[in-house]
Amino acid sequence: MYRVSQLVARSARPSLQTVRATPNRLYATNGKDIRFGYDARGLMLRGVDKIADAVQATLGPRGRNVAIEQSWGAPKITKDGVTVAKAIEFADPYENMGAQLIRNVANKTNDVAGDGTTTATVLARAIYSEGCKSVAAGMNPMDLKRGIDLAVDHVLVFLQQHSKAITTAEEVEQVATISANGDVSVGRLIARAMEKVGKNGVITVEQGKSLHDEVDITEGMKFDQGSLSRYFYTDAKTQTAVMEDPLILLNEGKISSAHSLLPLLEKVFKSGRRLLIVAENVEGEALSTLILNSVRGLKVCAVKAPGFGDSRTNQLQDLAVLTGGQVVSGETGLKLEDLELDQLGTAKTVTVSKDDTLIVDGGGSKAELRERCELIQSAIEKTTSDYDRTKLRERLGKLSGGVAVVRVGGASEVEVGEKRDRIDDALNATYAAVAEGIVPGGGCALLYASRSLEQLKNDTKAANFDQGQGVQIVQDALKVPCKTIARNAGVEGSVVVEKLLDQPNLQLGYNAQSRQYVDMLKAGVLDPTKVVRTALIDAASVASLMTTTEVVITDLPKKESAAAPPAPGGYGGGYGGDMF
Repeated sequence: MYRVSQLVARSARPSLQTVRATPNRLYATNGKDIRFGYDARGLMLRGVDKIADAVQATLGPRGRNVAIEQSWGAPKITKDGVTVAKAIEFADPYENMGAQLIRNVANKTNDVAGDGTTTATVLARAIYSEGCKSVAAGMNPMDLKRGIDLAVDHVLVFLQQHSKAITTAEEVEQVATISANGDVSVGRLIARAMEKVGKNGVITVEQGKSLHDEVDITEGMKFDQGSLSRYFYTDAKTQTAVMEDPLILLNEGKISSAHSLLPLLEKVFKSGRRLLIVAENVEGEALSTLILNSVRGLKVCAVKAPGFGDSRTNQLQDLAVLTGGQVVSGETGLKLEDLELDQLGTAKTVTVSKDDTLIVDGGGSKAELRERCELIQSAIEKTTSDYDRTKLRERLGKLSGGVAVVRVGGASEVEVGEKRDRIDDALNATYAAVAEGIVPGGGCALLYASRSLEQLKNDTKAANFDQGQGVQIVQDALKVPCKTIARNAGVEGSVVVEKLLDQPNLQLGYNAQSRQYVDMLKAGVLDPTKVVRTALIDAASVASLMTTTEVVITDLPKKESAAAPPAPGGYGGGYGGDMF
């Protein structure tokens, strides 16, 4: 009898194990949820509306701030459209898909122009919303997209024709002020910095340590590498080495052998001049020799070359062009022991501290310097990386004139962060204005461009009604930024738009700050042409593609595995741990 019970228990084991494993196999993979047509577009539109409502609250000089909860630290308060857009995500996958596409519009505009993200978001929502209505009414979405593209091309030509080159410091200040939401102090700050470093100069924004905003101007090439030894200092009190008319050795690799340096040191000593060594590193016997000679009267200083890898190579080449020297490296075939003095660079003044090195008035050829600047400018235009673009601009600024650092002050970290966002926008808008000129601000440029589309709309509708409707969608959307700015100022946007379109002056607009109708160019209410152009292109591109969407596919929510059923009881209280 006992044997029979054992056999029954053993035969039951496989089936019990199979039952317990089944729930895991049932939920091993997740399916997809598919929506079609109007339902799919409508669900995405809900997300687009929510993100656009949040972003458009910041538009114009009387726009409001948005408080954003952060996973660490205090909440962030900002008026920057792209910052607001990046912070928004929805639990509903369809709403979130619409929001992500609009966020992509803001990001693209920010990458290209650095400003205009709120305008781009507002335009994208207007185009997509009207596009959904037209498709629901039975129009062909592909013809609508063709009409939208026709209208955008026409508006770009209009903007180019009415763009005005920026020529004065006052106009620079006005552009920066408008982009900073009417903050005159920010406009003056940016204008002063750009006046000092020039149009090709570099202006960076950093967090300050006081209550007030400051601008520090550095003329010449400055890099973040200081003296390798305190024995090189010429002024012990300030801990700096100041060298007048020095020779400059540029070495790509490390210098550790004193033997390779001695022939050059002898030549420098006979010339009676000072020597600055810039290398990947100077160490061991070579550094000891330099310190010993410095103590005995040879004025020498050694610093590390700036950057790493390819960046170090490029910056050493920049220094070579700036100073008129040659870089010692394996590629050039030059050796330290064979160097002559005329192969070294020169500069009027070099100042080395423990943290950085400043080279002023290098002895390089002006023609070669100009050619190097053009090469870097070309690389800036071709690169798609924000990081690379920033580093290239820094190199260009150091070669072409100088660097300005705007230090943002404030009473709290939250205040500094909000102000820094506005200064970043103002700086980017100023660069954009210098690049492509300016148009009347306050949404006026797009508003009057909508009037120029009337003839195109009529002609297109006569040939293809659906394409003509696409032109009309853009025509209506171009009025929305002006309406939104007026609405944020507390007035009826439709009334403002109607009044402006009923008169012929293309420079007349509504100044939301003063709540008056003024000549926008004379009043200094300006928008960079590049910002307006980029916002329209990016908004129309994404919104028109969303309009042509017929199917939307998302992941089904993950289902938790069902709990395994308990093992059935058996002989002597069940199988327990002895059986499994």
